[in-house]
Amino acid sequence: MTRSHFPGILAMAAVVVASNILVQFLFGQWLTWGAFTYPVAFLVTDVMNRVYGKGPARRVVLAGFVVGVICSLIGTQIMGEFGPLVTLRIAIGSGLAFLTAQLLDISVFSALRGGKWWRAPLASTLVGSSVDTAIFFSVAFSGALSWIEPANDVSWAGEMLPLLGSGPVAPLWVSLALADWMVKLALALLALIPFRLIVKRLTAVPTL
Repeated sequence: MTRSHFPGILAMAAVVVASNILVQFLFGQWLTWGAFTYPVAFLVTDVMNRVYGKGPARRVVLAGFVVGVICSLIGTQIMGEFGPLVTLRIAIGSGLAFLTAQLLDISVFSALRGGKWWRAPLASTLVGSSVDTAIFFSVAFSGALSWIEPANDVSWAGEMLPLLGSGPVAPLWVSLALADWMVKLALALLALIPFRLIVKRLTAVPTL
């Protein structure tokens, strides 16, 4: 680990901490503010991968995972209106989703590294984001996985409602997951701009 990698670690840690805080605040009916900060983690990973390679990118992801675990442990000790802010299912879902999706992002990015500049970050983020959403919401809220934490009543998430308020009837957690996924897809496209600018800045050859 070189000194040049520390900004990536600090950026990832900041994203994880901010997202763990902002996820407590609702944005509309289907989202939290954390949905808008968390996808930045993929941008950090992709920049590290492009500039320094997959090894440093993995170390940044591992650092983010450790910070996430610490945030979850703290959250289990903070009592909200309906119990701990972070339950066992949320902690497991969050950690598993983050680590799996970010490592998958690195693999996809590395496989497409030699193509057009936008292909690797876009494809890897789309794949990683989709897997992240699927794992987290399934583990945290699906009734089929209630055995993970039987004492945690998440029946509210299984309430059958129109999808996103107007579609076919589906469990509430599916609407939450779909809204989260759509935000991730939109931000994956927008993130191409800062990705291009940051990579250019970091890889620019200094002139004498």
